[in-house]
Amino acid sequence: MKTKLWMVAAALLALVLSGFAMLSYAQDNTASAPQKVWSGHHAHRAYLMRELNLTDAQKAQIKEIFQANKQSGLPLFQQMAANRKAMLEATSNGNYDQAKIQALATQQAQLRAEMIVQKQAIQHQIYTQVLTADQRAKADELRAKQISRIESRLQKLSQPDASNVPQQ
Repeated sequence: MKTKLWMVAAALLALVLSGFAMLSYAQDNTASAPQKVWSGHHAHRAYLMRELNLTDAQKAQIKEIFQANKQSGLPLFQQMAANRKAMLEATSNGNYDQAKIQALATQQAQLRAEMIVQKQAIQHQIYTQVLTADQRAKADELRAKQISRIESRLQKLSQPDASNVPQQ
């Protein structure tokens, strides 16, 4: 059961990180090094752009969408950074104040939820305003493959572990 919980937590974290990646795309090339932390996700975005065969005009439209949403995402990033700092301070030197940690965790969950909603709104805008019908079909196909991989992993997690089955 704990393994399943960790996998769900990891999946949620991956989803949030992909949201950060989408928003980090809006950062211009003059961004400082800490803002480029999510550069590994740029490879995934490049893969999607290749798979969807986006034109230069479509890429420019997507960049404009990210730029338009940049300012609304910035306060969320700042609040999340402040929350991470507060969590580190609250747990430094072996400190453990469950009430304070719970409050910070709840705040972090709310911020992550807001980031996920914003990411999905951006994706919806790109899907409906930028992609052609053929590109939407390809995007739907890629999403179906991703869902299938997740379902496969979840099914494997729900299988009883052979090493834990008692021998007779």
